[in-house]
Amino acid sequence: MRLVVAGASGTLGTHVVQAVRAAGHEPVSISRQAGIDLLSGSGLAEALRGASAVIDASATSSTSTKASIGFFTTVTRNLLAAERAAGVGHHVAISIIGAARVNANYYAGKAAQEAMLAAEPGGWSLLRTTQFHEFTRQLVGHGRLGPVQVVPRMRSQPIAAAEVAAELVATATGQPRGALPALAGPQEENMADLVRSYLAATAHRCPVIEVPLPGAWGRGMRDGSLLPPAGTRCGRQTFAAWLAGQTP
Repeated sequence: MRLVVAGASGTLGTHVVQAVRAAGHEPVSISRQAGIDLLSGSGLAEALRGASAVIDASATSSTSTKASIGFFTTVTRNLLAAERAAGVGHHVAISIIGAARVNANYYAGKAAQEAMLAAEPGGWSLLRTTQFHEFTRQLVGHGRLGPVQVVPRMRSQPIAAAEVAAELVATATGQPRGALPALAGPQEENMADLVRSYLAATAHRCPVIEVPLPGAWGRGMRDGSLLPPAGTRCGRQTFAAWLAGQTP
């Protein structure tokens, strides 16, 4: 089976490509590195030729509400149009648990993406998950302020991106199912504690300052809006187990 992976060079996309191969299928990587532009649609027609499904693992580094909405709606629109033209009948997307409740900054883009798919008559599957374990690495990369590490005050129940990737591939090889049962990590964590653990494990110890972000974005991080409701399916790998496998 030929499975197209949008955002193949990103944190999740890299795992998805590996999961496609592990499942015995052929991955087709869509990324700017591969000469394909999701925002303009350039190169999509050729990439989707002969594909059975598209897994959209694309993401933006922007946390602006306007930019996030623009990115996710444009990418989704371009992919859906190219899929129809190529006769691809299954679009698989990922979103964040609670994104529609928070509906601000980065989460506003995911909420808009969810709404676009919900308006489609069929041919899609959507998996909502919690943040990845790898999110701590991203925070460390962007939150250094002189001698200290700044971290947003946030409640989270992180999951391994590799487990999410396997779920997306299994979904892509079946029939479209619409909104799937959500998937969360095995236990709730405090993001500042996770960053402290990550810094210690990678020999980059420094003071961690927890900062409450303003507005609906920050409130959603603090008040549990991004946590899974009771009864949500949970992955297996804890953050501690994931961290033990990281190279300093």
